[in-house]
Amino acid sequence: MSRALEGLTVLDLATFVAAPFCCTVLGEFGAEVIKVEQPGRGDDLRRLGTPAASGISLWWLAESRNKKSITCNLRDAEGQALIKRLAARADILAENFRPGTMERWNLGWDDLRAVNPGLIMVRISAFGQTGPYRDRPGFGRIAGAVSGVSYISGYPDRPPVSPGTPTIPDYLAGVLGALGALTALQHRHRTGEGQVVDVALYEPMLRMLDEMIPAYAAVGHVRERIGSGTEYVVPHNHYQAGDGRWIAIACTNDRMFERLVGDAMGRRELLQEFPTMKERIERRVELDGMVQDWVGKRTAREALAALDAAEVPCGPVNSVRDLFDDPQVKARDNIIQFPNPLGGMLAMAGVVPKLSATPGTVESTGPVEVGQHNEEIYCGRLGLTRDDLAALRDRGII
Repeated sequence: MSRALEGLTVLDLATFVAAPFCCTVLGEFGAEVIKVEQPGRGDDLRRLGTPAASGISLWWLAESRNKKSITCNLRDAEGQALIKRLAARADILAENFRPGTMERWNLGWDDLRAVNPGLIMVRISAFGQTGPYRDRPGFGRIAGAVSGVSYISGYPDRPPVSPGTPTIPDYLAGVLGALGALTALQHRHRTGEGQVVDVALYEPMLRMLDEMIPAYAAVGHVRERIGSGTEYVVPHNHYQAGDGRWIAIACTNDRMFERLVGDAMGRRELLQEFPTMKERIERRVELDGMVQDWVGKRTAREALAALDAAEVPCGPVNSVRDLFDDPQVKARDNIIQFPNPLGGMLAMAGVVPKLSATPGTVESTGPVEVGQHNEEIYCGRLGLTRDDLAALRDRGII
């Protein structure tokens, strides 16, 4: 079966999560991704999180899938020359160093465009390539804070929290970086010209603030933390069942509210007591308490069955343990098992999105050895010999 991005070559010069995930997404749909690592040490993601038996991070094995590893010292002129030779025949190059770093290494946009005018360069950094914060370092937690999302996450009497994991901004930036790269490819098809895709780590989170920006600009409203509830709709929250499990219920209009209180809960009198969303929001605590009382008298399975029968949007609040048993997750292959090069099987998230004609696939885990594909790439693509590789290795270039 042909793959949608087959024939594209991607150079992954990045570290940790954001820009590397951009490359992972492209690799899942057929692009050849060449991961450039530091000689000897390799990418820092190899050591982040839970280690496998050999000491390599499970995170690395899962998220560096479908990539080929080469080593190159980007701080050395010889290494920079090698990258330029590879970039001359590449389609996309991704990096997430602090702005100005690639320029100091003679690998900035002007340097790379000179060898390949059609190259697309994805640049993901904490605050983007422009603006007064451009030189600041940052990770996902900082992005969540600056974006406005952390401020509204948590309860009003407690500190703001990072929504979900601190790496969500990294993953979102990677996805939008991949979208930008594919959009730029379409432009290149028409004009032959490459361009820079510039993504700041905080920007995807800011982009997803629903009505917060227009609401503040129009009426000066600042959304505050209200726990697991939703400011503009009620009931739209998490509720604990009698067996201790939590479930989510989301009623975003009058029709769904009628299904909840009239059909599932059997309390049609509440339709007269709470006829509009305005009244439901004003009496949020009272109404949420009624829903909690109904849910709390049932097991999670019983409550969800009643809600499903009434066609009320609902679902279990799953832990990662629950995901492995969830029938929907299983049916959609959202968790896949892949042979682990270190022995046994490695569980990892499946490929998203699902394409009907050219689906994405996982062909390999992250490379176990740093520079595992040096010979294949340097000799096969650039025509170097094994003696050349040995000399470069002796000089610390690869």
